[in-house]
Amino acid sequence: MPFSRLASATTPTAHIGLGLAAVGRPGYINLHRDRDLPGTRSVDVLRELTLELLDAAYAQGVRYFDVARSYGRAEEFLGDWLTLRPDVRDVVVGSKWGYTYTADWTVDAEAHEVKDHSPAAFARQRAETQALLGNRLDLYQIHSVTPDSPALTDKELHERLAALAADGITVGLSTSGPDQAEAIRTALAVTVDGEPLFRTVQATFNVLETSAGPALAEAHDAGLTVIVKEALANGRLAGTEAPAVVQEIAATAELGSDAAALAFVLRQPWAGVVLSGATTVLQLAGNLHAPLLDLDEQRLTQLDALVEDPEAYWRHRAGLPWS
Repeated sequence: MPFSRLASATTPTAHIGLGLAAVGRPGYINLHRDRDLPGTRSVDVLRELTLELLDAAYAQGVRYFDVARSYGRAEEFLGDWLTLRPDVRDVVVGSKWGYTYTADWTVDAEAHEVKDHSPAAFARQRAETQALLGNRLDLYQIHSVTPDSPALTDKELHERLAALAADGITVGLSTSGPDQAEAIRTALAVTVDGEPLFRTVQATFNVLETSAGPALAEAHDAGLTVIVKEALANGRLAGTEAPAVVQEIAATAELGSDAAALAFVLRQPWAGVVLSGATTVLQLAGNLHAPLLDLDEQRLTQLDALVEDPEAYWRHRAGLPWS
């Protein structure tokens, strides 16, 4: 497992990863992108922003980087960074397939990505990822699996993924939607030749959406590495957007709301890697202060009161504008 590289890490920040969803393309659903990104969002501008972000993350101990075929040119930008930093050999690189980017580098596209979990889509996107990341890819995940995804039952696809694993690339999946727990438990039962297929699971878990927690604990107990995404709920748990209690908890430690929200996730015993989705170096620095915040039982009780109904949470997320 490539994540064994993180097991001997001496810095807490090694267990905070960096996801490039918000910087690999001009449009995304995070709040306040107009404040975070420059007025010009050309390919060259976002490439330079991404390289700067990767440099800052690595210098501060981050060792897991997460991209996807649908994150615009995120794989390309990460590949450029790895080429420019040939001595960097201790990072873990994960990507995802299953969505095709369709926005053509615009913010107001009718559709930004199209989902396809077929074996044909896997073959096409695997070749595309190989061309950009080569032998630096450690983990390949099925993107946004839901209980009705054919990826959970397609035997041909399972065989292809098992062949990928036999070549040394870890196979995982990410989940989304109000039924993440069901998708995770179904994935845990998928085997090829009697062996579990999936070795990692990436799921949304945060102060507002905790429904996948028990299933993620089961995945951890089964030996999977758990990666947490959207720990800041696409910006709803950062800055002044965060609920008052999150801001108050953070203020007592002279930290930002983002650090408090990330500290809550890092406290989960099953959380192997928690992703920062920072857009700027300043945001990243704030995120990386999360391990400094100790949440006692009183604070945890206060945060528990913020949990939303999963259906309501995902309905709200679906309504966030691409900007």
